[in-house]
Amino acid sequence: MSAESYEVFAIRYGHVDRRASENFLGGCPCDGPMPMDYHLWVARSANRTVVVDTGFSPAEGARRGRTLVIPVGAALAALDVDPATVDDVVLTHLHYDHAGNLGLFPRARFHVQECELQFVAGEAMADPTTAAAYARADVQETVRLVQANRVRFAGEDEELLPGLSVHLVGGHTGGTQVVRVTTERGPLVLASDAAHFYANLERRHVFPVTYAPDDLVDAYDRRLPGFVADPTDIIPGHDPLVLALYPAAGEGLEGRVALLSRGRRSSPG
Repeated sequence: MSAESYEVFAIRYGHVDRRASENFLGGCPCDGPMPMDYHLWVARSANRTVVVDTGFSPAEGARRGRTLVIPVGAALAALDVDPATVDDVVLTHLHYDHAGNLGLFPRARFHVQECELQFVAGEAMADPTTAAAYARADVQETVRLVQANRVRFAGEDEELLPGLSVHLVGGHTGGTQVVRVTTERGPLVLASDAAHFYANLERRHVFPVTYAPDDLVDAYDRRLPGFVADPTDIIPGHDPLVLALYPAAGEGLEGRVALLSRGRRSSPG
């Protein structure tokens, strides 16, 4: 495929207050406030718009005590994206905060790793902590979409579309994939939950909800840096710093939508 260049946006749709000890496996000796944002992403070229992850539903977020900053449909509308017209959605994995709201995308095909579906249907779900991160209704909807021939199982390292590829890294779940996107500045990687925070990468200290910690450390050390020319182009999935480091995507979108593809602000917001 000939490469395309994309504008890439991070949408902050949710939030929860947490402490640092909750964000690192085994805790953190320097405990203190360390809130977590919930993001999804849009990659837009001259020819196509791709949505990466679909957020949690309002009902599921409320059930889990998460603050809904902006409904996913409204957030997409702020970028002039009508979810009813989106053809391709990448699901990095099927946790409740990444695979809700699938009904907003009636014509989309969903790109997911087959091993993620196998993970959700396998023995790992006998562990209540592992199972708790999935919403049963979202998993059931994904299976229905498989049966409707609207799910495409991605390769472990595959260019899905010109300039946009997915890469299986596992670790967080059995089938977590990251997305590499070509921009005018070069490639960036949407790490999703392969790295919740910049601090996970910098400290090589994984998030507690982790199926295979060694796979995540390998992702930090080798896989993720190998996809980009500059390690600052690895975008974590839940870090509030993302919207501080990158400019707002437009007037009135400060604190909600950041433009990632043109680089960081000259000074953090």
